[in-house]
Amino acid sequence: MYALRTGTIAIALLVSWAPWGRAQEKTEESSAQLSKRVSELAALVQRLQARVDELESKAGISAPVSTGTAAVEAAPAASAQASATQPPATQPAAAPVLPQTTGVLGGILGGTTVNFLFDGYYGFNFNNPIGRVNLLRAYDVSSNAFSLNQADVIVENAPDPANGKRFGLRLDLQFGQATATLQGNPSNEPRPDVYRNIFQAYGTYVFAVGNGLTVDFGKWASSLGMEGNYTKDQINYSRSLLFYFLPFYHMGARVNYKVNDVVSLNYWITNGTQQTEPFNGFKDQMFGFVIQPRKTISWTVNYYLGQEHPDVEFLPNYTGTSLPTEQGLAFQPIPNPPSGKLHIFDNYLTWQASQKLSFAWEGDYVIERLYTNSAPQHVTGTALYARYQLAPKFAIAARTEYVSDRGGLFTGTTQDVKEQTFTAEQVIANGLLVRAEWRRDASNHPYFLTDQLDVLKKEQNTATLGVVWWFGGKQGVW
Repeated sequence: MYALRTGTIAIALLVSWAPWGRAQEKTEESSAQLSKRVSELAALVQRLQARVDELESKAGISAPVSTGTAAVEAAPAASAQASATQPPATQPAAAPVLPQTTGVLGGILGGTTVNFLFDGYYGFNFNNPIGRVNLLRAYDVSSNAFSLNQADVIVENAPDPANGKRFGLRLDLQFGQATATLQGNPSNEPRPDVYRNIFQAYGTYVFAVGNGLTVDFGKWASSLGMEGNYTKDQINYSRSLLFYFLPFYHMGARVNYKVNDVVSLNYWITNGTQQTEPFNGFKDQMFGFVIQPRKTISWTVNYYLGQEHPDVEFLPNYTGTSLPTEQGLAFQPIPNPPSGKLHIFDNYLTWQASQKLSFAWEGDYVIERLYTNSAPQHVTGTALYARYQLAPKFAIAARTEYVSDRGGLFTGTTQDVKEQTFTAEQVIANGLLVRAEWRRDASNHPYFLTDQLDVLKKEQNTATLGVVWWFGGKQGVW
Protein backbone atom coordinates (compact mmCIF):
# COMPACT_ATOMS: atom_id res chain seq x y z
CA MET A 1 0.00 0.00 0.00
CA TYR A 2 2.85 2.35 0.85
CA ALA A 3 4.68 1.46 -2.38
CA LEU A 4 1.46 2.12 -4.35
CA ARG A 5 1.07 5.57 -2.82
CA THR A 6 4.72 6.40 -3.54
CA GLY A 7 4.22 5.33 -7.15
CA THR A 8 1.18 7.62 -7.41
CA ILE A 9 3.28 10.59 -6.40
CA ALA A 10 5.89 9.70 -9.01
CA ILE A 11 3.24 9.42 -11.76
CA ALA A 12 1.77 12.77 -10.76
CA LEU A 13 5.19 14.35 -11.07
CA LEU A 14 5.76 12.86 -14.52
CA VAL A 15 2.35 14.00 -15.74
CA SER A 16 3.00 17.48 -14.44
CA TRP A 17 6.47 17.68 -16.05
CA ALA A 18 5.62 16.16 -19.43
CA PRO A 19 3.78 19.18 -20.89
CA TRP A 20 6.59 21.43 -19.79
CA GLY A 21 9.09 19.16 -21.62
CA ARG A 22 7.11 19.34 -24.84
CA ALA A 23 6.71 23.09 -24.49
CA GLN A 24 10.46 23.44 -24.10
CA GLU A 25 10.98 21.73 -27.44
CA LYS A 26 8.71 24.32 -29.11
CA THR A 27 10.00 27.42 -27.34
CA GLU A 28 12.41 28.36 -24.57
CA GLU A 29 10.89 29.70 -21.36
CA SER A 30 12.47 32.55 -19.60
CA SER A 31 14.36 32.06 -16.37
CA ALA A 32 11.50 33.63 -14.42
CA GLN A 33 8.96 31.25 -15.95
CA LEU A 34 11.16 28.21 -15.12
CA SER A 35 11.50 29.33 -11.52
CA LYS A 36 7.74 29.75 -11.25
CA ARG A 37 7.15 26.27 -12.66
CA VAL A 38 9.55 24.67 -10.13
CA SER A 39 7.77 26.46 -7.29
CA GLU A 40 4.41 25.14 -8.48
CA LEU A 41 5.72 21.59 -8.65
CA ALA A 42 7.19 21.85 -5.13
CA ALA A 43 3.84 23.05 -3.81
CA LEU A 44 2.12 20.15 -5.58
CA VAL A 45 4.46 17.62 -3.94
CA GLN A 46 3.79 19.14 -0.52
CA ARG A 47 0.02 18.93 -1.02
CA LEU A 48 0.27 15.29 -2.18
CA GLN A 49 2.46 14.34 0.79
CA ALA A 50 0.04 16.03 3.20
CA ARG A 51 -2.83 14.05 1.66
CA VAL A 52 -0.89 10.77 2.04
CA ASP A 53 -0.20 11.56 5.71
CA GLU A 54 -3.87 12.31 6.27
CA LEU A 55 -4.98 8.99 4.69
CA GLU A 56 -2.41 7.02 6.70
CA SER A 57 -3.57 8.67 9.93
CA LYS A 58 -7.19 7.74 9.21
CA ALA A 59 -6.21 4.13 8.43
CA GLY A 60 -4.24 3.82 11.71
CA ILE A 61 -0.90 3.14 9.95
CA SER A 62 2.08 4.46 11.88
CA ALA A 63 4.97 3.70 9.52
CA PRO A 64 5.81 1.65 6.41
CA VAL A 65 7.33 -1.82 6.74
CA SER A 66 11.06 -1.79 6.06
CA THR A 67 13.49 -4.55 5.15
CA GLY A 68 16.55 -2.35 5.40
CA THR A 69 19.28 -2.09 8.01
CA ALA A 70 16.99 -0.92 10.79
CA ALA A 71 14.81 -4.01 10.47
CA VAL A 72 17.81 -6.34 10.55
CA GLU A 73 19.24 -4.64 13.64
CA ALA A 74 15.91 -5.00 15.42
CA ALA A 75 15.71 -8.73 14.71
CA PRO A 76 17.26 -11.37 17.01
CA ALA A 77 20.93 -12.02 16.34
CA ALA A 78 20.39 -15.54 15.04
CA SER A 79 17.72 -14.41 12.59
CA ALA A 80 19.88 -11.53 11.40
CA GLN A 81 22.74 -13.91 10.70
CA ALA A 82 20.51 -16.27 8.74
CA SER A 83 19.09 -13.38 6.70
CA ALA A 84 22.54 -12.01 5.92
CA THR A 85 23.71 -15.30 4.44
CA GLN A 86 20.76 -15.68 2.06
CA PRO A 87 21.22 -14.90 -1.66
CA PRO A 88 19.64 -11.60 -2.72
CA ALA A 89 16.95 -13.42 -4.67
CA THR A 90 15.62 -15.07 -1.52
CA GLN A 91 15.48 -11.93 0.61
CA PRO A 92 11.89 -11.33 1.71
CA ALA A 93 9.97 -8.54 0.06
CA ALA A 94 8.32 -5.80 2.07
CA ALA A 95 5.44 -7.33 4.00
CA PRO A 96 1.96 -5.87 3.55
CA VAL A 97 0.81 -3.56 6.29
CA LEU A 98 -1.97 -5.34 8.16
CA PRO A 99 -4.27 -4.10 10.91
CA GLN A 100 -2.88 -4.87 14.37
CA THR A 101 -4.26 -8.08 15.89
CA THR A 102 -6.19 -7.37 19.05
CA GLY A 103 -8.00 -9.37 21.69
CA VAL A 104 -7.12 -12.73 23.26
CA LEU A 105 -5.69 -14.32 20.09
CA GLY A 106 -3.18 -11.54 19.58
CA GLY A 107 -2.11 -11.73 23.20
CA ILE A 108 -1.54 -15.50 23.03
CA LEU A 109 0.35 -15.69 19.74
CA GLY A 110 2.32 -12.49 20.09
CA GLY A 111 5.09 -13.89 22.32
CA THR A 112 5.49 -17.36 20.77
CA THR A 113 9.00 -18.44 19.75
CA VAL A 114 9.90 -21.41 17.56
CA ASN A 115 13.46 -22.75 17.72
CA PHE A 116 15.37 -25.51 15.92
CA LEU A 117 18.58 -27.28 16.88
CA PHE A 118 20.82 -29.89 15.22
CA ASP A 119 23.60 -31.57 17.22
CA GLY A 120 25.88 -34.08 15.49
CA TYR A 121 29.33 -35.51 16.13
CA TYR A 122 32.11 -37.84 15.06
CA GLY A 123 33.88 -39.68 17.88
CA PHE A 124 36.70 -42.20 18.06
CA ASN A 125 37.40 -44.58 20.95
CA PHE A 126 41.05 -45.68 21.07
CA ASN A 127 40.06 -49.04 22.62
CA ASN A 128 38.37 -49.93 19.30
CA PRO A 129 35.50 -51.45 21.30
CA ILE A 130 33.29 -54.18 19.89
CA GLY A 131 30.19 -52.62 18.41
CA ARG A 132 31.87 -49.18 18.50
CA VAL A 133 30.26 -48.45 21.89
CA ASN A 134 31.46 -45.81 24.37
CA LEU A 135 30.52 -46.89 27.88
CA LEU A 136 29.28 -44.47 30.55
CA ARG A 137 28.30 -41.85 27.98
CA ALA A 138 24.90 -40.22 28.04
CA TYR A 139 24.85 -38.92 24.45
CA ASP A 140 28.13 -39.45 22.57
CA VAL A 141 27.59 -43.21 22.65
CA SER A 142 29.10 -44.17 19.26
CA SER A 143 32.72 -44.55 18.20
CA ASN A 144 34.11 -44.31 14.66
CA ALA A 145 30.74 -43.14 13.33
CA PHE A 146 29.11 -39.96 12.08
CA SER A 147 26.24 -39.65 14.53
CA LEU A 148 23.11 -37.60 15.07
CA ASN A 149 22.98 -36.78 18.75
CA GLN A 150 19.73 -34.85 18.63
CA ALA A 151 17.47 -32.76 16.42
CA ASP A 152 15.04 -30.56 18.36
CA VAL A 153 12.06 -28.31 17.84
CA ILE A 154 11.16 -26.03 20.75
CA VAL A 155 7.92 -24.04 20.80
CA GLU A 156 7.39 -21.69 23.71
CA ASN A 157 4.97 -18.99 24.75
CA ALA A 158 6.30 -17.77 28.08
CA PRO A 159 4.22 -15.99 30.70
CA ASP A 160 4.67 -12.23 31.02
CA PRO A 161 3.16 -11.15 34.35
CA ALA A 162 4.50 -7.61 34.02
CA ASN A 163 2.19 -7.12 31.04
CA GLY A 164 -0.77 -9.01 32.47
CA LYS A 165 -0.12 -12.42 30.85
CA ARG A 166 0.18 -15.02 33.60
CA PHE A 167 0.10 -18.29 31.67
CA GLY A 168 2.48 -19.94 29.22
CA LEU A 169 3.26 -23.18 27.42
CA ARG A 170 6.39 -25.03 26.30
CA LEU A 171 6.86 -28.04 24.03
CA ASP A 172 10.25 -29.65 23.21
CA LEU A 173 10.28 -32.34 20.52
CA GLN A 174 13.46 -34.39 20.23
CA PHE A 175 14.81 -36.93 17.74
CA GLY A 176 18.09 -38.86 17.48
CA GLN A 177 20.36 -40.90 19.75
CA ALA A 178 19.56 -38.76 22.79
CA THR A 179 16.00 -40.08 22.85
CA ALA A 180 17.28 -43.59 23.63
CA THR A 181 19.10 -42.26 26.69
CA LEU A 182 16.28 -40.06 27.89
CA GLN A 183 13.43 -42.46 27.23
CA GLY A 184 14.76 -45.64 25.77
CA ASN A 185 13.41 -48.77 27.47
CA PRO A 186 10.83 -50.14 29.91
CA SER A 187 13.29 -49.97 32.82
CA ASN A 188 12.21 -46.36 33.35
CA GLU A 189 8.98 -46.12 31.31
CA PRO A 190 6.22 -48.76 30.99
CA ARG A 191 5.50 -47.53 27.45
CA PRO A 192 8.52 -45.52 26.26
CA ASP A 193 7.46 -45.26 22.62
CA VAL A 194 4.37 -43.24 23.56
CA TYR A 195 6.54 -40.41 24.91
CA ARG A 196 9.88 -40.99 23.19
CA ASN A 197 10.01 -37.76 21.18
CA ILE A 198 8.37 -35.50 23.78
CA PHE A 199 11.25 -34.29 25.89
CA GLN A 200 9.28 -31.49 27.56
CA ALA A 201 5.61 -30.50 27.50
CA TYR A 202 4.25 -28.32 30.28
CA GLY A 203 2.02 -25.38 31.00
CA THR A 204 2.84 -22.51 33.35
CA TYR A 205 0.78 -20.14 35.46
CA VAL A 206 2.15 -17.32 37.61
CA PHE A 207 -0.05 -16.55 40.60
CA ALA A 208 -0.12 -13.02 42.02
CA VAL A 209 1.38 -14.03 45.36
CA GLY A 210 4.20 -11.90 46.73
CA ASN A 211 6.89 -11.64 44.07
CA GLY A 212 5.09 -14.25 41.95
CA LEU A 213 4.36 -17.94 42.54
CA THR A 214 5.18 -19.92 39.37
CA VAL A 215 3.46 -23.29 38.90
CA ASP A 216 4.29 -25.73 36.06
CA PHE A 217 2.31 -28.85 35.22
CA GLY A 218 3.45 -31.51 32.76
CA LYS A 219 6.76 -33.10 31.81
CA TRP A 220 9.94 -31.10 32.29
CA ALA A 221 13.72 -31.53 32.25
CA SER A 222 15.17 -32.26 35.66
CA SER A 223 17.29 -29.59 37.33
CA LEU A 224 18.98 -32.15 39.57
CA GLY A 225 22.60 -31.74 38.53
CA MET A 226 24.22 -28.74 36.89
CA GLU A 227 24.32 -29.91 33.27
CA GLY A 228 21.37 -29.92 30.89
CA ASN A 229 20.11 -31.39 27.65
CA TYR A 230 21.11 -28.84 25.01
CA THR A 231 24.80 -28.94 24.09
CA LYS A 232 25.01 -25.28 23.13
CA ASP A 233 24.33 -24.30 26.75
CA GLN A 234 26.97 -26.61 28.30
CA ILE A 235 30.64 -26.09 29.09
CA ASN A 236 31.80 -29.31 27.38
CA TYR A 237 30.49 -31.33 24.46
CA SER A 238 30.09 -34.64 26.32
CA ARG A 239 28.05 -34.88 29.51
CA SER A 240 29.44 -35.76 32.90
CA LEU A 241 29.02 -39.07 34.70
CA LEU A 242 26.76 -37.34 37.20
CA PHE A 243 24.50 -36.04 34.43
CA TYR A 244 24.17 -39.60 33.12
CA PHE A 245 23.35 -40.93 36.59
CA LEU A 246 20.91 -38.30 37.88
CA PRO A 247 17.30 -38.09 36.60
CA PHE A 248 16.68 -36.60 33.15
CA TYR A 249 13.03 -35.61 33.48
CA HIS A 250 9.90 -35.75 35.63
CA MET A 251 6.14 -35.67 35.15
CA GLY A 252 4.06 -33.80 37.71
CA ALA A 253 3.78 -30.31 39.16
CA ARG A 254 6.48 -27.95 40.37
CA VAL A 255 6.36 -24.65 42.22
CA ASN A 256 8.90 -21.85 42.33
CA TYR A 257 8.68 -18.83 44.62
CA LYS A 258 11.19 -15.99 44.53
CA VAL A 259 11.48 -14.73 48.10
CA ASN A 260 13.68 -11.81 47.11
CA ASP A 261 16.58 -11.00 44.78
CA VAL A 262 18.82 -13.45 46.69
CA VAL A 263 16.70 -16.50 47.57
CA SER A 264 14.15 -18.57 45.63
CA LEU A 265 12.40 -21.78 46.75
CA ASN A 266 11.41 -24.88 44.73
CA TYR A 267 9.03 -27.77 45.37
CA TRP A 268 8.09 -30.70 43.08
CA ILE A 269 5.63 -33.57 43.28
CA THR A 270 6.12 -36.11 40.51
CA ASN A 271 5.33 -39.62 39.29
CA GLY A 272 8.98 -40.56 39.76
CA THR A 273 12.40 -40.27 38.14
CA GLN A 274 12.04 -40.61 34.37
CA GLN A 275 8.46 -41.80 34.66
CA THR A 276 5.88 -40.04 32.54
CA GLU A 277 3.57 -42.89 33.55
CA PRO A 278 4.18 -44.18 37.08
CA PHE A 279 5.25 -47.69 38.05
CA ASN A 280 3.64 -47.36 41.48
CA GLY A 281 1.35 -45.18 43.53
CA PHE A 282 4.10 -43.33 45.43
CA LYS A 283 4.57 -39.67 44.52
CA ASP A 284 8.16 -38.42 44.61
CA GLN A 285 8.92 -34.99 46.06
CA MET A 286 11.74 -32.49 45.79
CA PHE A 287 12.58 -29.58 48.09
CA GLY A 288 15.21 -27.06 47.07
CA PHE A 289 16.44 -23.49 47.09
CA VAL A 290 18.70 -21.24 45.04
CA ILE A 291 20.87 -18.56 46.65
CA GLN A 292 22.39 -15.81 44.52
CA PRO A 293 24.25 -13.40 46.81
CA ARG A 294 25.80 -11.71 43.77
CA LYS A 295 25.01 -11.68 40.08
CA THR A 296 28.21 -13.67 39.49
CA ILE A 297 27.53 -16.41 42.08
CA SER A 298 24.69 -18.94 42.28
CA TRP A 299 24.29 -21.91 44.64
CA THR A 300 21.56 -24.53 44.13
CA VAL A 301 20.65 -27.10 46.81
CA ASN A 302 18.12 -29.93 46.24
CA TYR A 303 16.79 -32.87 48.24
CA TYR A 304 14.78 -35.48 46.34
CA LEU A 305 12.76 -38.28 47.94
CA GLY A 306 11.44 -41.09 45.73
CA GLN A 307 10.30 -44.69 45.49
CA GLU A 308 11.35 -46.09 42.14
CA HIS A 309 10.40 -49.78 42.45
CA PRO A 310 7.39 -50.93 40.38
CA ASP A 311 4.35 -52.63 41.85
CA VAL A 312 3.15 -53.94 38.45
CA GLU A 313 4.87 -55.74 35.58
CA PHE A 314 4.02 -54.94 31.97
CA LEU A 315 3.93 -57.82 29.48
CA PRO A 316 4.33 -56.55 25.90
CA ASN A 317 4.26 -60.06 24.38
CA TYR A 318 1.23 -61.33 26.29
CA THR A 319 -1.49 -62.81 24.03
CA GLY A 320 -4.02 -64.00 26.62
CA THR A 321 -7.19 -62.27 27.76
CA SER A 322 -7.20 -62.81 31.55
CA LEU A 323 -4.97 -59.88 32.53
CA PRO A 324 -5.95 -56.21 32.59
CA THR A 325 -4.53 -53.97 29.90
CA GLU A 326 -3.62 -50.31 29.49
CA GLN A 327 -4.44 -49.32 25.91
CA GLY A 328 -3.72 -52.89 24.84
CA LEU A 329 -0.59 -53.48 26.93
CA ALA A 330 -1.14 -56.24 29.49
CA PHE A 331 0.16 -55.99 33.05
CA GLN A 332 0.02 -57.96 36.26
CA PRO A 333 0.69 -57.04 39.91
CA ILE A 334 4.02 -57.91 41.56
CA PRO A 335 3.50 -59.83 44.84
CA ASN A 336 5.11 -58.10 47.82
CA PRO A 337 6.69 -55.35 45.68
CA PRO A 338 9.84 -53.65 46.98
CA SER A 339 9.25 -50.29 48.60
CA GLY A 340 12.70 -49.00 49.55
CA LYS A 341 13.23 -45.27 49.13
CA LEU A 342 15.55 -43.19 46.97
CA HIS A 343 17.29 -40.14 48.47
CA ILE A 344 19.19 -37.64 46.30
CA PHE A 345 21.23 -34.85 47.90
CA ASP A 346 22.30 -32.55 45.08
CA ASN A 347 24.02 -29.18 45.07
CA TYR A 348 26.06 -27.14 42.64
CA LEU A 349 27.77 -23.76 42.60
CA THR A 350 28.61 -21.48 39.65
CA TRP A 351 30.97 -18.50 39.76
CA GLN A 352 31.66 -16.01 36.98
CA ALA A 353 35.09 -14.93 38.22
CA SER A 354 35.58 -12.42 35.42
CA GLN A 355 34.16 -11.57 32.03
CA LYS A 356 36.29 -14.33 30.49
CA LEU A 357 36.79 -16.85 33.32
CA SER A 358 34.14 -19.00 35.01
CA PHE A 359 34.13 -21.94 37.43
CA ALA A 360 31.57 -24.47 38.63
CA TRP A 361 31.39 -27.25 41.19
CA GLU A 362 28.89 -30.05 41.75
CA GLY A 363 28.55 -32.50 44.62
CA ASP A 364 25.99 -35.32 44.91
CA TYR A 365 25.12 -38.14 47.26
CA VAL A 366 22.51 -40.76 46.27
CA ILE A 367 21.29 -43.67 48.38
CA GLU A 368 18.65 -46.28 47.57
CA ARG A 369 17.30 -49.47 49.17
CA LEU A 370 15.36 -52.29 47.55
CA TYR A 371 13.28 -52.90 50.67
CA THR A 372 13.11 -50.67 53.71
CA ASN A 373 15.38 -53.05 55.66
CA SER A 374 17.77 -53.85 52.76
CA ALA A 375 21.43 -52.90 52.68
CA PRO A 376 21.78 -49.60 50.82
CA GLN A 377 23.41 -48.89 47.48
CA HIS A 378 24.94 -45.45 47.30
CA VAL A 379 26.80 -43.20 44.90
CA THR A 380 29.01 -40.26 45.85
CA GLY A 381 30.22 -37.90 43.14
CA THR A 382 31.86 -34.56 42.62
CA ALA A 383 32.87 -32.55 39.54
CA LEU A 384 34.88 -29.38 38.92
CA TYR A 385 34.58 -27.17 35.82
CA ALA A 386 36.54 -24.26 34.37
CA ARG A 387 36.07 -22.24 31.19
CA TYR A 388 38.15 -19.42 29.71
CA GLN A 389 37.24 -17.21 26.76
CA LEU A 390 40.53 -16.76 24.92
CA ALA A 391 39.00 -14.72 22.08
CA PRO A 392 35.52 -13.47 21.19
CA LYS A 393 34.80 -16.67 19.27
CA PHE A 394 37.22 -19.14 20.84
CA ALA A 395 37.14 -20.71 24.31
CA ILE A 396 38.66 -23.63 26.18
CA ALA A 397 37.10 -25.66 28.99
CA ALA A 398 38.00 -28.51 31.32
CA ARG A 399 36.14 -30.88 33.62
CA THR A 400 37.41 -33.36 36.18
CA GLU A 401 35.12 -35.78 37.99
CA TYR A 402 35.12 -38.56 40.55
CA VAL A 403 32.26 -41.00 41.19
CA SER A 404 32.22 -43.77 43.82
CA ASP A 405 29.59 -46.42 43.05
CA ARG A 406 28.94 -48.74 46.00
CA GLY A 407 26.63 -51.61 45.16
CA GLY A 408 26.49 -50.92 41.42
CA LEU A 409 23.61 -48.45 41.60
CA PHE A 410 25.04 -46.44 38.68
CA THR A 411 27.43 -48.65 36.71
CA GLY A 412 26.17 -52.11 37.68
CA THR A 413 29.27 -52.98 39.70
CA THR A 414 31.11 -51.58 42.71
CA GLN A 415 33.90 -49.34 41.43
CA ASP A 416 35.42 -45.87 41.48
CA VAL A 417 35.38 -43.99 38.18
CA LYS A 418 37.24 -40.84 37.22
CA GLU A 419 37.05 -38.75 34.09
CA GLN A 420 38.95 -35.76 32.69
CA THR A 421 37.69 -33.79 29.71
CA PHE A 422 39.34 -30.99 27.71
CA THR A 423 37.26 -29.02 25.22
CA ALA A 424 38.07 -26.36 22.63
CA GLU A 425 35.16 -24.34 21.26
CA GLN A 426 35.08 -22.28 18.07
CA VAL A 427 32.05 -20.19 17.18
CA ILE A 428 31.77 -20.17 13.40
CA ALA A 429 28.78 -17.85 13.25
CA ASN A 430 25.90 -16.78 15.44
CA GLY A 431 24.03 -20.05 15.93
CA LEU A 432 26.84 -22.36 14.76
CA LEU A 433 29.66 -23.72 16.92
CA VAL A 434 32.21 -26.54 16.75
CA ARG A 435 33.71 -28.30 19.77
CA ALA A 436 36.77 -30.54 19.72
CA GLU A 437 37.15 -32.71 22.81
CA TRP A 438 39.54 -35.18 24.38
CA ARG A 439 38.20 -37.32 27.24
CA ARG A 440 39.65 -40.04 29.43
CA ASP A 441 37.50 -42.33 31.63
CA ALA A 442 39.25 -44.62 34.12
CA SER A 443 38.13 -47.17 36.72
CA ASN A 444 39.91 -49.00 39.52
CA HIS A 445 38.66 -52.27 37.94
CA PRO A 446 38.65 -53.53 34.34
CA TYR A 447 35.35 -52.24 32.99
CA PHE A 448 35.63 -50.66 29.53
CA LEU A 449 35.13 -52.57 26.29
CA THR A 450 37.96 -53.47 23.91
CA ASP A 451 38.18 -55.10 20.47
CA GLN A 452 37.99 -58.57 22.07
CA LEU A 453 34.94 -60.04 23.74
CA ASP A 454 35.27 -60.40 27.55
CA VAL A 455 38.60 -58.56 27.53
CA LEU A 456 38.17 -55.32 29.44
CA LYS A 457 40.39 -52.34 30.23
CA LYS A 458 40.54 -49.97 33.14
CA GLU A 459 40.33 -46.93 30.87
CA GLN A 460 38.94 -45.58 27.62
CA ASN A 461 40.23 -42.56 25.72
CA THR A 462 38.07 -40.79 23.16
CA ALA A 463 38.40 -37.88 20.73
CA THR A 464 35.22 -36.17 19.56
CA LEU A 465 34.32 -33.42 17.12
CA GLY A 466 30.83 -32.04 17.66
CA VAL A 467 28.89 -29.50 15.59
CA VAL A 468 25.80 -27.67 16.82
CA TRP A 469 23.47 -25.48 14.73
CA TRP A 470 20.48 -23.62 16.14
CA PHE A 471 18.21 -20.71 15.31
CA GLY A 472 14.92 -19.22 16.40
CA GLY A 473 13.38 -16.46 18.45
CA LYS A 474 14.35 -17.68 21.94
CA GLN A 475 17.59 -16.17 23.15
CA GLY A 476 19.93 -17.25 25.96
CA VAL A 477 19.82 -20.64 27.65
CA TRP A 478 17.14 -23.04 26.42
